Amino acid sequence: MKARWFRHLLTLAVALGGLALALGSGLPLPYLFGPMLACLATALLGLPLLAFGPVTSAARTVLGVAIGASVTPALLMQLPSMLLSLALVPVYVVLIGLVGVPFFRRVCGFDLVTSFFAAMPGGATDMVLFGKDAGGDVRTLSLIHATRMAVIVTLAPILLSTIYSTPLDRPLGEAAADLPMSEMALMILAALIGWQAGERLGLFGASMLGPLIVTLALSLLGLIHVRPPREALQAAQFLIGIGIGVHYVGVTWRELSRTIGFSILFMLILAVLAGAVAEAVVLLGLAPPLEAFLAFTPGGQAEMTILAIVAGAELGFVVPHHIARIFLVILGAPLVLSRLK
Repeated sequence: MKARWFRHLLTLAVALGGLALALGSGLPLPYLFGPMLACLATALLGLPLLAFGPVTSAARTVLGVAIGASVTPALLMQLPSMLLSLALVPVYVVLIGLVGVPFFRRVCGFDLVTSFFAAMPGGATDMVLFGKDAGGDVRTLSLIHATRMAVIVTLAPILLSTIYSTPLDRPLGEAAADLPMSEMALMILAALIGWQAGERLGLFGASMLGPLIVTLALSLLGLIHVRPPREALQAAQFLIGIGIGVHYVGVTWRELSRTIGFSILFMLILAVLAGAVAEAVVLLGLAPPLEAFLAFTPGGQAEMTILAIVAGAELGFVVPHHIARIFLVILGAPLVLSRLK
């Protein structure tokens, strides 16, 4: 096993190379796609890449702060109008389970536990850990959920640009030099305090939800009026892209053709379900098409937050639906599995 520092340096070099290529080629979301695609490709070639662990978690605090700062008193007044669309989230999750579990069980031949947690649209890390504790195949679950994240992050911008005619050119935020130092300091404190408090309380997704809650309170009190600086959001994209790509370290070609192939096929099924629910939300007049699409695309909170920002979508609508989905899956999945078993 090579030294950790060497693997970290190698990973950083690969990610920076991918970023440079993405910037030079005009690829959308270069700070996310560049590192992700470069790390994914080199991981499949056998290079011993290694994620940055706590540093990646720290990057997620930036997105938590960005979401919390976007929730203003005026936006809070609109919350009752979201209740009907939020009520569709449990229906959506149940539909995914009813289709996904039989798919992984009968078509893919996985055991019940692995099939169940492979189908659940929760946080990738949470689903892998829950599956491990329940006796599922950790390797398979890791690949299934890593592929889900990679496919969604890759396809969602294409769909936004083509079907929804939405340019992904909205600025991530203002430069650090243009933001008030007092609010920058408050955002840093909110990130650190929220992250640590969330972990101590056992909050799921503590690195993101903890800072979100603290910043939300500061925003509603009128102490924060801006999102984190552009540079911080770009760094967050960079590290999250690395995190997705390095999931493929050590993957064999047999696993690549079998497990990842099944995952991509399931993603096509998910796309149909997500599209149907999003269309229902639009037809019922509950949300515009862009917000409906982003709210019901079964990606991670971090990735969907970045897409919502650059697409100019209303974070106050998109994010609560993702939190509701992940919260529901984390609380309900273990209970449902125990009944199934």
